[in-house]
Amino acid sequence: MIGFFIALLSGALMSVQGVFNTQVTKTTGIWVSNGWVQITAFAVCLAVWFFTGRDSIAAIGRVEPRYLLLGGVIGAGITWTVIRSVEALGPAKSALLIVVAQLAVSYLIQLFGLFGMDREPFSWRKFGGLLLSVIGIAIFQWK
Repeated sequence: MIGFFIALLSGALMSVQGVFNTQVTKTTGIWVSNGWVQITAFAVCLAVWFFTGRDSIAAIGRVEPRYLLLGGVIGAGITWTVIRSVEALGPAKSALLIVVAQLAVSYLIQLFGLFGMDREPFSWRKFGGLLLSVIGIAIFQWK
């Protein structure tokens, strides 16, 4: 149950962050805003690491396969794409499309067992849920 609430919090935080970053970009420019997001995230992680368990930083060097270390690069891309989509579509439409894209890609990752995740068999029920989400986008866009 805690995972459910954490996921809801994550979605809420992502929506608020997208709006904040878009507003900051209006004053600073997209790469300054994006850099600020990444630097402040690093500072928070460093502070929390300092006051908690202090896992070994050297363990990063043991991560295999190496491409899994591209999360920060992907994070910069996520920040850029969220800012641009919120600018173009507004926060609600942007969030809806982002969430459906996340759902579709996440299902494909599970379906094919990509990036070290456990493979999951195809499910018509889950495919139907994804399709229903796409229909939801159409209804949301309907004027």
